[in-house]
Amino acid sequence: MATASVTDSSFQADVLDASKPVLVDFWAEWCGPCKMIAPALEELSAELGDRVNIVKLNIDENPDAPTKYGVRGIPTMILFKNGAPSATKVGAEPKSRIQAWLESALGANLGRRRGAVLEQNHGRDAAHAIFGRRVRILV
Repeated sequence: MATASVTDSSFQADVLDASKPVLVDFWAEWCGPCKMIAPALEELSAELGDRVNIVKLNIDENPDAPTKYGVRGIPTMILFKNGAPSATKVGAEPKSRIQAWLESALGANLGRRRGAVLEQNHGRDAAHAIFGRRVRILV
């Protein structure tokens, strides 16, 4: 599934009233980093399309939504769940980091990542198993 474009006038229907989470990429034509992440977002849209809609909003043509959601720099990606912002990422990142952030925000199974094991177990034994030594966990 390719990324779709949304506008200020379609934002309510396409994002806030959507039946599944929506990742909005706030971008502009003149933004180099925005162009850099565009192919990654297209790939993620195809790979994760069953779990999340990925859409793009041009901030120059649609100033209302960026203002309402406090977009101050681009690219800014905001994940909306149940009609409300639930996670934000500002700046360009490689596809792998965008995907890890998005899957984390969507609540994916994170057991494959080291940090996730600590988050799930909250224990020194888990840290010991991961790092091979005792560590002090500050909460």
